[in-house]
Amino acid sequence: MADKKKDYFHDLYEVCVVINSSLETHFLMKKIAEQLAASMHAKACSIRLLDQTGEALEPSTAFGLSKGYVHKGKVLIKKSQIDEEVLGSGKLVYIDDISTDKRWQYPEAARTEGLASVLIAPLKVEGRCIGVVRVYTAQKEQFTEEDREFLMAVTHLAAISIENARLHQALKADYELQAEFNYNVFED
Repeated sequence: MADKKKDYFHDLYEVCVVINSSLETHFLMKKIAEQLAASMHAKACSIRLLDQTGEALEPSTAFGLSKGYVHKGKVLIKKSQIDEEVLGSGKLVYIDDISTDKRWQYPEAARTEGLASVLIAPLKVEGRCIGVVRVYTAQKEQFTEEDREFLMAVTHLAAISIENARLHQALKADYELQAEFNYNVFED
């Protein structure tokens, strides 16, 4: 990754523009994944959010990955030591070769997809993890300290924006339900 020049100040600005452009969760995550892959000169990026049980990461969005790879199934945290590590520690984790690392739940799928290295960061809001962001490369690569700092900055901002979008959608749904209730009560 060191051979390609990166302008992380400009890229962080671009991420901030994306984060403030919408309160629609899926659109927001899709744009964040696209921007991260482009900024980090990576093959792909995915965002997975914890399900309601907190036991699995559901595919939320991805950029640069095939639909087959994205929809291979939930990532069960107990079977994915790497995600258990990221979510438990709240820190970045790097895997040099995901096709051979024992902590990776789907190594054969990663090999078939053409993925080599991955940098995984937690999405944290108010001290709790709500999911993970994964940045994948096609060749084995080391991520620089600058890459790691950039990813952590983006994931902090992304987690807040995703949570705000979720809250906005919940409030909107409550408002619509209340409006429908009021309409039905006052019409009768």
